[in-house]
Amino acid sequence: MHYRLFLPSLAPGTAAPIPLIVMLHGCEQNADDFAAGTRMNQLAAAKGCAVLYPEQSLRTHPNRCWKWYDAATQRGGGDIALIVQMIDKIVAQQAIDRSRIYACGISAGAAMAQILALTHPQLIAAVGMHSAPLFGVSRSAVGAYGVMQHGSTQALAPIDKLLAKTPGFPGMPAILITGDDDKIVRPINQLQLAGQFLRLNHAATQAPLAPLPPVTKDFGRTSKQFPRKNSMTVRDFATGSKVLVRSVHIARLGHAWSGGDDALPFNAKGPDAGKLMLAFFSRHRRKQ
Repeated sequence: MHYRLFLPSLAPGTAAPIPLIVMLHGCEQNADDFAAGTRMNQLAAAKGCAVLYPEQSLRTHPNRCWKWYDAATQRGGGDIALIVQMIDKIVAQQAIDRSRIYACGISAGAAMAQILALTHPQLIAAVGMHSAPLFGVSRSAVGAYGVMQHGSTQALAPIDKLLAKTPGFPGMPAILITGDDDKIVRPINQLQLAGQFLRLNHAATQAPLAPLPPVTKDFGRTSKQFPRKNSMTVRDFATGSKVLVRSVHIARLGHAWSGGDDALPFNAKGPDAGKLMLAFFSRHRRKQ
């Protein structure tokens, strides 16, 4: 599996290990497309983070889609096993802080980020998912399409199965971002994903995750077509002062990375999803 790796320029004498962000592209994208569209290298440079971009092969899928619906992949095999090997290689070669490795992606890549996080919770400190389908309820491409359109009536079953198999699951902080006009992965997936992560983190903390009051912010310009500004609504779920699940809904956003370079496909103007994810990640470390 090919990949791209971005390393920030650090000040002379800087010896402390740095965080690693694993970025997983969507269908019809490659590593370079995803880096350019999200501008994640520039964001990571400002924060002193390394960024790893695994790239799906055209030999594996003609549209470079990750097979997140494949049963072996959902168990941590297939491409997930290759990505874990890749992370281990980078950690061995570079000064990476093993307590600050994060996974994120868009669409099929977001689904892979979740599988990576849930099958390797000691490796991944938090996960970010943009325009993501629901985890663990489909085993075929046809079934995956149905989930993307309608969600599932069995949304919590895969989580209950995971917790039964791994009773000491350490929890998984998550930031979820979706566009309310997404016709490819409809927002029902976001609601059900939030339920999955609430179940996971409640089991890990043995404490209820309290919903905080939602916060809505306006952004953008008005026009004849849209006489009112656009809006972003953030809903946080916390235990004590620690936010473990953050759900972000962006009005009028379709199936695209918010705040990306809209000259490229699958990117759109809006609140910067990369900044939102990096800010969330900075609050979480994995105990080693």
